[in-house]
Amino acid sequence: MHENHSSRSMSPERVRVSPPGLEGLLRVPPDAFGVVAFAHGSGSGRLSPRNNQVAEALGASGIGTLLFDLLDEDEAGDRRNVFDVALLARRLELAIDWISRRGDIGHLPIGLFGASTGAAAALVAAAASTRVVAVVSRGGRPDLAAEALPRVRAPTLLIVGSLDTDVLDLNRQALARMRCERELSIVPGATHLFEEPGTLQTVIELSRDWFRAHLA
Repeated sequence: MHENHSSRSMSPERVRVSPPGLEGLLRVPPDAFGVVAFAHGSGSGRLSPRNNQVAEALGASGIGTLLFDLLDEDEAGDRRNVFDVALLARRLELAIDWISRRGDIGHLPIGLFGASTGAAAALVAAAASTRVVAVVSRGGRPDLAAEALPRVRAPTLLIVGSLDTDVLDLNRQALARMRCERELSIVPGATHLFEEPGTLQTVIELSRDWFRAHLA
């Protein structure tokens, strides 16, 4: 496993997802068998340390990743945009189109990884795109995807900390509305940001296994 990690370890390439011209970080390991686009939560972006940690681990497993800012600097300054799920989902759909047009990764199956409000955007985008074959939500707000939930076809994993009780309730309610293959994984002793020792590693392992199963 360690040998595999070192052989696939790579520096991210700075890219511009255009349209709408947003900054991104792309990692494509050799012989990648899928690519995952990340939808960040409120106040976060392509430099999110947690999401970059997840992305590096996915890369070590042979999965390409795209982390990009769903909002530009001016847009992010308006808190209403941070919770505008329709806007965030549209940006994610543009990123899916951008991936599909690239010669190096356009042929690969696409997964989405969403955190917080970004998870709702990921589910709305998954409901709208046949290219998406797997979704993972980390501490997400899938309830904000509302009427899109029953239309999601991609197998979806919802990961929630056991101590994040309000969000856990919302995830259970969202799970009941979904019709696709779906699973709720509860990480013991974790709060919303998975800052407790070992909890983010659990998120990484759950996500990696889900994407391996459904992208390969």
